[in-house]
Amino acid sequence: MIEIRFHGRGGQGAVVASNILADAAFQEGKSVASFPFFGVERRGAPVTAYTRIDDRPIRIKSSIYKPNYVIVMDQTLLKAVDVLAGLKDDGAILVNTQRKHEEMGIDSRFKLATVNATGIAIKHKLGSREAPIVNSAVLGAFAKVSGLVKIDTLVTAIIAAAPSKKEENALAAKDAYAETVVRQ
Repeated sequence: MIEIRFHGRGGQGAVVASNILADAAFQEGKSVASFPFFGVERRGAPVTAYTRIDDRPIRIKSSIYKPNYVIVMDQTLLKAVDVLAGLKDDGAILVNTQRKHEEMGIDSRFKLATVNATGIAIKHKLGSREAPIVNSAVLGAFAKVSGLVKIDTLVTAIIAAAPSKKEENALAAKDAYAETVVRQ
C-alpha cells in the first residue's frame, strides 16, 4: 500500500487534491481511500489530507502516520508543522517552492522534489495572486515524482473535478509535471 500525506493551508485545495489523486488512481484500476483532517477550519490554517492507493481493497480507516510521500503545498509549513514526521526512510517529499534543494535543509535520505506551483497557478490565473490555488500544479508534480498515476489520467480527473477553469487547471498540472526538479 502507498500512503500519501498532504500538508496545505485552508483554501489551497489540499483536500480536493487528495480526492482528485484518489480518483485518478481509481480510474487506473487501483483501490483508493482519501480523507481530510481539519483542525481550526478557516482559510489559511494548516490542513492535512490523506490518500491511500493499493492493488488490493483498503480496509484501514486511520490517519497516515508513516507515509511513503509527503506533499507540502505551502513552504511556510516546513517551519510551522513537522511535515517529515513518520516519512519512511525511502520516502519522498514534494514541496511547492522556488528555493533550491540545497537551501531546503531536507535530510538527504529522502527523495526531494520541488516545483513552483504558486507561480504556475498564478500564470494560469487559478485563484488570485494573493491566494493562488495550487492543487492542480502540485498534482502534476506528484505524478512526475511518484509515477503512481499517469499524467493523462490525472488531467482527466482534474478536468472532471474542477468547478471552473478546467483547461487552465489541466495546463497547470502539465506545466508542473514538466517543471518539477527531483533530487534522488
